[in-house]
Amino acid sequence: MLWACILLPQLALDAVLRRHPAPDAPLALVGGPAQLRSLHAVNAAAAAAGLVPGMRLTAAHALLPDLAMVDYAPQAEARMQRFLAAWAYRHSSLVSAQWPGAVVLEAGASFRLFGPWPRFERRLRAELDRLGFRHRIALAPTARAARVLAGLRDGMAVMEPGALPDLLDQVPVRRAVLPDDAGERLRRMGVQTLGQLRALPGDALRRRFGLPLLEYLQRLYGEADDPLDCYLPPDHFDARVELGYEVESYTALLFPLRRLVGDLCTYLSVRDGGVQRFVLRLEHEQGHTDAEVGLLAPERMPAMLFELARGRLERLQLARPVVGLRLLARELPPFVPAAQDLFAPRAQQALDWPRLRERLRARLGDAAVYRVAPQGDPRPERAWCRVEGEGGEGAIAPAPARPPRPAWLLPAPVPLHDPRLRVLSGPERLESGWWDGADARRDYYVVQTGRGQRGWAFRPAGVREGGWMLHGWFA
Repeated sequence: MLWACILLPQLALDAVLRRHPAPDAPLALVGGPAQLRSLHAVNAAAAAAGLVPGMRLTAAHALLPDLAMVDYAPQAEARMQRFLAAWAYRHSSLVSAQWPGAVVLEAGASFRLFGPWPRFERRLRAELDRLGFRHRIALAPTARAARVLAGLRDGMAVMEPGALPDLLDQVPVRRAVLPDDAGERLRRMGVQTLGQLRALPGDALRRRFGLPLLEYLQRLYGEADDPLDCYLPPDHFDARVELGYEVESYTALLFPLRRLVGDLCTYLSVRDGGVQRFVLRLEHEQGHTDAEVGLLAPERMPAMLFELARGRLERLQLARPVVGLRLLARELPPFVPAAQDLFAPRAQQALDWPRLRERLRARLGDAAVYRVAPQGDPRPERAWCRVEGEGGEGAIAPAPARPPRPAWLLPAPVPLHDPRLRVLSGPERLESGWWDGADARRDYYVVQTGRGQRGWAFRPAGVREGGWMLHGWFA
């Protein structure tokens, strides 16, 4: 087996910057008690001004008065690590996020699908860059060795298990991620490298450092099995963005909304599924406002879902300022892409039918776009019905065989007065409705007006002169 470790040295900061409207402005994560607030992490702009992690907040304000601050939230950092574990799950079935700030995945079995390691590595880096996370990647025969090598040098790769011991023996004990503070204690004792540590008697190490150190070394070198806590994706998606300020216009919500929708689509690709209904929750200081987005069929295209969510937000009236945005999706059915021809041409700016349909529903309302299905009633005004929801083509039965019907049926028949009216075909007698109180006895004709228009008109049954009522137009 070959394990790839993705080390995330600025996970908490990247989780904030990727959703911040001004990521290039000086920004710092702040933690600690109220009286001793200090900087947990700083971005590049703040570091260029002289700010460093661990600096007191008062000193940071003295150097940079306009510093933007965000509270450091360990729970948000852990949540983002789980999100990246879900992203890694799309590349491997064995993924672990048991170590803080790192995600490991078994990569050897994925070479057949994604190509050799250099190509697979480029794919991982490109996707992490798009997601907005700085990273270091290393490959090794054991997961712990990959984690150690990623901390030493970005891009290291050890493909052969036989080459691993000689390389690890040269690793300084302080950078070997040993349990507890064993690395610092060993350095003070004069033990500098893992090779020197392994040369010491095992019984003496067990008495002084305990059994976990020896077990760690065995698992690091691949001499013992390493049971990892493997990640399993949840059956729903729930993500939230803390805005940090009050928002009174929906346009200011579009940037975090795009990130949330992108994270949702990443999660859907992991599950190889789609989403048919999700909720946008606009959080206020007191209470929240929900905007439900429903689709007729499962989808997972980021641009399409963003446009639908944006359309819902445009129709909302923000009665109170928004301080947080949450996206919750619990209905995640399987996703079946629409069948397309291999060389199907389509104009670049044209929309396919599913995207156009959902965009119309988002703009005009759920009830504005629907399907129609034929019914067995011969009365034209009752020969069809609305169909809510989305079904397959087989869900609508074919219409009964009837003589030609107009493409444009008027909402109600209107009198037709035309001295040059000419009958093209007919009559077709319709007698129905005696059971529901809407009895209809009509003789229908295909007629042509003096202007050359083809219409569908009727007269009361048995009437031979006058009394024309127009009911529809043929194309």
